[in-house]
Amino acid sequence: MKKYSALLLMVLCNLSLFAQSGVEMATDLRSSGKIYVVALVLLTIFIGIGIYLIALDRRIKKLEKETKK
Repeated sequence: MKKYSALLLMVLCNLSLFAQSGVEMATDLRSSGKIYVVALVLLTIFIGIGIYLIALDRRIKKLEKETKK
């Protein structure tokens, strides 16, 4: 579980770095407060993908254990 929390921490750090860039579109989004909506949507997508991968990994492990019996 530690590796998943470390991955989540890295993703969150990267999102904050992208929000601090000098790109004009990012500046406009930040000034209107919409950058937080964009970051929240991206975070939701990444969390969803992470949950899906964890569930898939558990199913694969379960199938592997069943085939070894």
